[in-house]
Amino acid sequence: MQLEQYIKAELEKPEKDILLMTHIVLGYPSLEVNREVIQQMVDNGVELIEMQIPFSEPMADGPTIVQANQEALETGISVADCMAFGKEMCATHDISFLFMTYYNIIYKYGVENFFRKSKDYGITGFIIPDLPPEEGQEFLGLAKKYEISPILIYAPTSTDERMQTLDSYADGFMYCIARKGVTGQQTDFDTEFDHYIGRCRAATNLPLAVGFGISSREDITYLTGKADIGVIGTATINLVNNEGATAVGPFIKGLRG
Repeated sequence: MQLEQYIKAELEKPEKDILLMTHIVLGYPSLEVNREVIQQMVDNGVELIEMQIPFSEPMADGPTIVQANQEALETGISVADCMAFGKEMCATHDISFLFMTYYNIIYKYGVENFFRKSKDYGITGFIIPDLPPEEGQEFLGLAKKYEISPILIYAPTSTDERMQTLDSYADGFMYCIARKGVTGQQTDFDTEFDHYIGRCRAATNLPLAVGFGISSREDITYLTGKADIGVIGTATINLVNNEGATAVGPFIKGLRG
């Protein structure tokens, strides 16, 4: 099932008013801990997981995820390791897995090879924040060929015209950054955000995912009815750092009550 169809099918279930997508950095603190965290996430209702392939200059990320990228690279994690882990997770869990990384990783690996293997393994989408669609014609063409969704990004600074342009290239869902800046900072939801998410909704028929600073049940409750997916990233990484992998399950379970 393609990504957009999967999301819409999940949202049609009576107990689901909003879906959850979580974010992990592969190899941080280890692939074994990644396995345990993903099991906790799946067991407690996460529908999508964004697996980040570490990169030395993760420009869209805040301090916590930057540090996680650096430490994963220092342990020697490779793209091949990440690909093999993605294959294992897709075979183990019946949810949707995406790869998030930066374009240099894909370019060095071989763009079509990256798509071909990801498709074979069961990956449903790619999030590549440093690749504007105007510079990604090969990437977008291969996304259609291999039926892997290219996830594009709306920001509060995006004009209505830019949003419509991005919508013409995107597939699966649209990732709506909740505020200016990088990941990890707290987001304040207010009338300005409501206006922004309304512009996002008007610009696309794709499901909307909201990320950056989502960290509590109150945040998810606020987003319910406004967005289709709440994205939790830094909050779970901090939780693993401070309390260990077993703390992730109760946290995820509590997000939707």
